[in-house]
Amino acid sequence: MDVGLVALLRLTWVAAILPIILASLRLRPFHQTILGVAKRGKTMHPSSSKFTVPQRFFSHFYMAGTLWTTLLLLTTWLYACTAGSTSSTIFALHKSHRVWRTVFLLWLMEAQVLRRLYESLYVFHYRPLARMHIFGYFIGMRKQWQPLEVIGGNRFPLWLRWKQWVGSAIFLWGWIHQLRCHAILGSMRAGGEEYVIPKGDWFEIVSSPHYLAEIVIYVGLLIASGGADITIWLLLAFVVTNLGFAAAETQKWYIGKFEDYPKHRYAMIPFIF
Repeated sequence: MDVGLVALLRLTWVAAILPIILASLRLRPFHQTILGVAKRGKTMHPSSSKFTVPQRFFSHFYMAGTLWTTLLLLTTWLYACTAGSTSSTIFALHKSHRVWRTVFLLWLMEAQVLRRLYESLYVFHYRPLARMHIFGYFIGMRKQWQPLEVIGGNRFPLWLRWKQWVGSAIFLWGWIHQLRCHAILGSMRAGGEEYVIPKGDWFEIVSSPHYLAEIVIYVGLLIASGGADITIWLLLAFVVTNLGFAAAETQKWYIGKFEDYPKHRYAMIPFIF
């Protein structure tokens, strides 16, 4: 990947992470600004319609992500097949192995983005008045560049091959639990009834288990990528800070909404946060 593009991608993540950290420290005006951007759905008051879009626009993220990831997967796969058929030297074979690892990572990304697209269209039943901030919408669209960042620094040698399998196992663990938690949330919204306390799977230990599962998924991707490139570390840092801030607000909403909300539930990470 071009050095200038890599630097720009890293800079955008740093620029996104720092305000969230400052907001988490309750420093004004960062806290109020980020709070306004982070609120969506049940945590955003229905009257807060200025600079917002319907929450059902979440599907746009995964439509764009599916198109982008599929394009990268197909072109990289084609290149891998071509490189493999023409490789005749040790250097060329080593390069071919690196390309196939990239294909492996893109398959993981494809599995994630396709499931999220399906969920946004058929599992989640967004309430008619549910909104999200327009800036949060643009951040979500920016996040769909992530396949390029996950594979951009792919420079791991052959002896690191075991990391792809460990990373994919962790990825699958988070993937399955996020699927279950989203199914629970989707079933709660299907009837259009009042909000209730979610129960089942990781909801028994944290208030935002789908966020926890997302972090597990990105940890798996980080390990599967070899962890040699700082860009994917920045991507993981953004996921943790962004979802952590949102989880704290969700926890606050639950406690304020339900008097009998389980006191043992943490916001996002068991026994820590």
